[in-house]
Amino acid sequence: MDAPPLDLRVEVKPVWPFRLPRSSGMDGTLRCRNGVVQRLLHHGDEPVVVRVAQTAPDGVLFGAQAHSEAAAAWGIERMRFALGVDDDLRAFHDRFRDDPLIGGAVRAQPALRLRRRPEPFEALAWAITEQLIEYVRAAAIQRRIVYRLGRRCERTGLRDLPSPARLADQAPALLCSFDLADRRALALRRAAREVARGRIDLHDADHEAGWRRLRAIPEIGPWTTEVLALLGQGRMDQLPAGDLAYRKLVGRLLTGDPRARVDEQDVRTFFAPYAPWSGLAGAYALRAAAPELHAVAAAA
Repeated sequence: MDAPPLDLRVEVKPVWPFRLPRSSGMDGTLRCRNGVVQRLLHHGDEPVVVRVAQTAPDGVLFGAQAHSEAAAAWGIERMRFALGVDDDLRAFHDRFRDDPLIGGAVRAQPALRLRRRPEPFEALAWAITEQLIEYVRAAAIQRRIVYRLGRRCERTGLRDLPSPARLADQAPALLCSFDLADRRALALRRAAREVARGRIDLHDADHEAGWRRLRAIPEIGPWTTEVLALLGQGRMDQLPAGDLAYRKLVGRLLTGDPRARVDEQDVRTFFAPYAPWSGLAGAYALRAAAPELHAVAAAA
């Protein structure tokens, strides 16, 4: 990326308490340095470098560098979505601040946001890599994909994921060489092909139609599309109910047995009273029960 001719800046006043993340992601794409969040994105083939700084408790400054104003504005909009800076969570907090399970965490951490992905395909691709393995191992796979196949800004050193079309063109054997299981390599390649060819539009307002098409792909089930919905499409009514952390948490809460695990439907039933905020409620529930979860992990 050559030095771009355009630098767009937008100052945002969050409508609800907000705190800018202070840690970089494990996949090698998000950079946090000296209180500034930086990310390389692509508007089509046009690179966009977005920088975000919190200038005051009620002030967040977004800056985007690109070759066109449209791309710069798009980059800022996508990072506003990813950071949740525009989320108005008053209704959620008013309703659940005294909840017996999550109320304490809700009151203590009003600025908590779900750490979304700026693009839905990114959430989908990474969800496929995270199926049935621990997150640290999945993050290592993601870094290999980013560094081997992704796009890099020569000026800043920032990296972005490969495009859906580039991922779709890869041999499954190469994806497996990154430690991705063979069936998930095939699922990732096919999902990328469907998105690249426009048969699945992850930006379409009819999210459910896209989820149905994705679930026709072997190895893509409800957990994967729920992660896509929650972290890539802003659907806080969606909860990845098959996640082992939720199955352990609900199992312990329902039975008192630290070794208990329930099935997905039990998790959905447990979080049904938190609709339409079950995804956000789940994040608070995990934080509220963090010490207990560590005990469960040690006992398992």
